Amino acid sequence: MNVNQIINMVIKIVMRRLLNSGINKGMEMASRKGKQKGAPTAADQDQLTQGREDAKRHRQAAKITRRMGRF
Repeated sequence: MNVNQIINMVIKIVMRRLLNSGINKGMEMASRKGKQKGAPTAADQDQLTQGREDAKRHRQAAKITRRMGRF
């Protein structure tokens, strides 16, 4: 390998990492829709707890359904 190929390879690696990190940051900002990182508001906290309770109920229902399917 000559020096030009090595330099091109290193530049490609660096550019790929920078591009991927930029895309990831942009997608995070788009998914947050401008919300700041920090403590969740009361409404967000209520929604989070409700989601956890729903997930627990769904897991229990799936477990019961699997048990009923055995007989």
